[in-house]
Amino acid sequence: MAASRLYLSAKGAAALDAELMSSGGFSLDQLMELAGLSCAQAVYKSHPPESKRKVLIIAGPGNNGGDGLVAARHLKLFGYNPMVYYPKRPNKDLYNRLVAQLSNLKIPFTDDIDMAITETDQILDAIFGFSFQPPIRDPFVHVIGLLELTKKPVTSVDIPSSWDVELGPPRNEELGAGFVPDVLVSLTAPKPAAKFFKGTHFLGGRFVSRDIAEKWGFSLPDYPGVDQVVELPVDNEKL
Repeated sequence: MAASRLYLSAKGAAALDAELMSSGGFSLDQLMELAGLSCAQAVYKSHPPESKRKVLIIAGPGNNGGDGLVAARHLKLFGYNPMVYYPKRPNKDLYNRLVAQLSNLKIPFTDDIDMAITETDQILDAIFGFSFQPPIRDPFVHVIGLLELTKKPVTSVDIPSSWDVELGPPRNEELGAGFVPDVLVSLTAPKPAAKFFKGTHFLGGRFVSRDIAEKWGFSLPDYPGVDQVVELPVDNEKL
């Protein structure tokens, strides 16, 4: 099904999330669960466990990181061997419960990001989301540098970390200018930075109702079967 194109700004994405949690009736936990499941399905479609079983999830301190933690749980259940790097953990009930869920599944956490990237088969980048504002601070300065250099396939959650939500990748010699993930999973709707991305692009937004989509000026794609993601054309002209 063809759909009108919509790129959500950071302000628009925050407002749509707020509507989903008000008139849409969702809780933050539910949206994070659906987002993380979408990301795990995108990883499965791009790099199935038969070929890329070890997955390093790099989680930031906000909701993007929470999506990554949820994805780690689903990836374990999908047959992967996930490992999580989560250096800046907020002391909040939601995130503490996500960590407990991973611990109950014996999913390991690591403090050695250099060794973890060397040993993994692929990476899920869940560091910064649409609310990211520079500058990048430690320990993520080092992490972004590693992502620029790695040859391992990377899937980014919503926004490639270090990219500006409106303007795309950093310019020239700025940190992150050389980081281009292989796969992008846009959540709810693509953000303007997605215009600069030319790899495999998935949309994860099956939880958006027709009424809310129409209110925001876009129609929904046809998601195949029971999938929570649908692959988008490279030029994003159709959703």
